[in-house]
Amino acid sequence: MQGAVNQQLYEFAARWQSAPHGAKGSIIDEAAQHLGLARATLHRRFKDMVATSTRKRRADAGTSALTRSEALHVASVLMEYMRKNGKFNGKIELAIDQLRANGLIRAERADPSTGEVVPLSTSSISRALRLYQVHPDQLLQPDPVMPLASLHPNHVWQIDASRCIMYYLPAAAADNGLRIMDEKAFYKNKPANLIKAMRESLWRYVVTDHCSGWLYATYVTGGETSPNLLDTLIGAMVQRPGHAMHGVPKMVMLDPGSANTSATFKSLCHALRIRVQINKPGNPRAKGSVEKAQDLVERDFEVLLKTLRPDECDTLEKINALCEKWVAYWNGTKIHSRHGMTRDAAWLRIAADQLVAAPPEDVMRLVAVSAPESRVVSPQLTVSFQGREYSVAAVPGVLVGERLLICRNAFDQDSAQAVGHTDDGYEVFHVLPQVAKDAWGQVVGAPIIGETYKRHSDTTAQANTKEIERLATGTDTDEAAAAARKQGRSFMGGSFNPLAHMEQTVLATPLPRRGSEHGLSAPVVHVPPLTHIEAAMAIKPRFPDWSAEHFQWLQANYPDGVPAEAVDAVAERLRDARRPQPAPARLVRVA
Repeated sequence: MQGAVNQQLYEFAARWQSAPHGAKGSIIDEAAQHLGLARATLHRRFKDMVATSTRKRRADAGTSALTRSEALHVASVLMEYMRKNGKFNGKIELAIDQLRANGLIRAERADPSTGEVVPLSTSSISRALRLYQVHPDQLLQPDPVMPLASLHPNHVWQIDASRCIMYYLPAAAADNGLRIMDEKAFYKNKPANLIKAMRESLWRYVVTDHCSGWLYATYVTGGETSPNLLDTLIGAMVQRPGHAMHGVPKMVMLDPGSANTSATFKSLCHALRIRVQINKPGNPRAKGSVEKAQDLVERDFEVLLKTLRPDECDTLEKINALCEKWVAYWNGTKIHSRHGMTRDAAWLRIAADQLVAAPPEDVMRLVAVSAPESRVVSPQLTVSFQGREYSVAAVPGVLVGERLLICRNAFDQDSAQAVGHTDDGYEVFHVLPQVAKDAWGQVVGAPIIGETYKRHSDTTAQANTKEIERLATGTDTDEAAAAARKQGRSFMGGSFNPLAHMEQTVLATPLPRRGSEHGLSAPVVHVPPLTHIEAAMAIKPRFPDWSAEHFQWLQANYPDGVPAEAVDAVAERLRDARRPQPAPARLVRVA
């Protein structure tokens, strides 16, 4: 019977295929009446049985009367509305009306037959948005991501905290423990109940090893705080019976929460030489491993709590004990889709040099409250930290007088650590040995005066100083530079002219400017005249034959005293006065 029906279907399909335009519908109606099948079913069956001609592509396919600029304006308004209310409402028609009213778009086309200009329909504009790939459905798709890789187990851990939306744990001692958050009682229209649940929320911390996928989970109360984060990280690092993963990771990735960037958490990571990678806000896919692990814990563990007796999960300790059992079961039995192994089997492939055992728990808690401190490098290339002296001679690029960030070393109580940074901005840690001293307080191993000689390797400053000296003297070695200085050679071989910048500068000749004379006159200094005795004392050394007559001459010619500035002239006048006068010539009358 089925074969006969198929034969009839094929015959109708052949007639339908060869029928001219306008006659195919009657064949469909005839087949539907004869075979008792729906028209849609017949259309589908006919297309499967016979080949159909491909519809000719429109000449204007792939084009739009809406310009790209207009499409961007429409998309901008739609995306702005989406950002304000948190979701896309799809009100394209409203955005079009608003943009047209503001004169920002025209969104119209000309009818080729009549020349009439008509506005584009909403559906046409929506198709144009997709054509230009600016439709909100396209813009809201997730951005492309690059897959991230880690080198080995314990290379990268990811940590994330999440509030349990299914349960809360009342803090009252008389309460009967874990409560399920009933959706009818806890939702946005009942804020009092919601606030109570948030205050007494149960929080879930999950840690994943990126390479193996191994996950560690624990529950806390009080929210996403620094103590809870420290407890979680320390709990994941210490070795636990029945669990494979332990040890200190090379790096941890976290969200930029206040607890994740707290001083205590950073102090612990500094002491353990863990690099902290804080992801950008709003980028959960950067740590997709732990985000997926959060979902696994919620779906596969927390649902089990609903079926337990109330007394089996009425305290935080009981919940964490159950979680620890589930973590061991999950990591030991479930196959990871990426590497095809259980998480235990994958993590156990870690090499010996990749596994760094965690220090004792009490030591880690102690270093967590010890923040790095800034210390100045002494001329002996040492720093003082917490009452001890440590050598920084091995720190690359260390300089005397420079400040270094020093923290405790959780792995060795007899050493400290200097925190530095690479050229890429990543933190690097240098272990600093403690400077040992003898009974006299002298450094053990120091050179003995008159017997041995030692010196530190050149610091960066010393090496640069020597290089500069070789450049200044035009030599190639330190010895040649010293000899050149001793010989008094010219700076840089005479190639450096300190006046070149002045000699090569052409100065503009300033034009004279008309001005006025200043009325300032030189001050007149009035010196009192010398008394006759003072003048005589000043002039007497010039006259070996000084006598009372000389003094009388001064009194007679300068009765008011001798001007101080005229002493030399007075002495010459006195000399002329005392010089013998020639005898006057006598006239003789001749008879």
